[in-house]
Amino acid sequence: MLQKLDINDFDRVYSLMEKSFPTDERRPYEKQKALLSEPMYSIYGVKSDSGQVTAFITVWQFEHFAYVEHFAVDPDCRGGGMGSAMLREIVSKLSCMVCLEVELPETDMAKRRIAFYERNGFVTNDYTYIQPPYSEGQKPLPLIIMTSGRTVSEDEFEAMKDLLYRFVYKVK
Repeated sequence: MLQKLDINDFDRVYSLMEKSFPTDERRPYEKQKALLSEPMYSIYGVKSDSGQVTAFITVWQFEHFAYVEHFAVDPDCRGGGMGSAMLREIVSKLSCMVCLEVELPETDMAKRRIAFYERNGFVTNDYTYIQPPYSEGQKPLPLIIMTSGRTVSEDEFEAMKDLLYRFVYKVK
């Protein structure tokens, strides 16, 4: 189902990203596009029969874990199990622990999103985590790190956070 996407698919991926994530949870177009030259960064997606990207998942591959940064399904394609199938496939394909960020469970949508990840084998980790701003003028966000299969120790969490801050968010 998933295939690795490339620069030719980027405009559709970014369009879906804009529909699915608020400004503070994504980079500006040029900065996002520039990530395609990062060796640790990949975009996987699902295409329709006509070749249009209908869903995508962006992944940073580190030595001991992978980080799913963005994951979205076109609103017209939601509710049919595509997201769950994609998540299971990427976890299987990566063959390592996968982590991702979710909003605090303060809204019904955030609670549904956390429940979705839990149904798909992810667990929350009870450590304080702040997502640094993607760009100047954006705000840091308090989030939760979820991991596939098991919770992580505080040392593992700190190591993950260090790599995310350094490579994904470019802060020290």
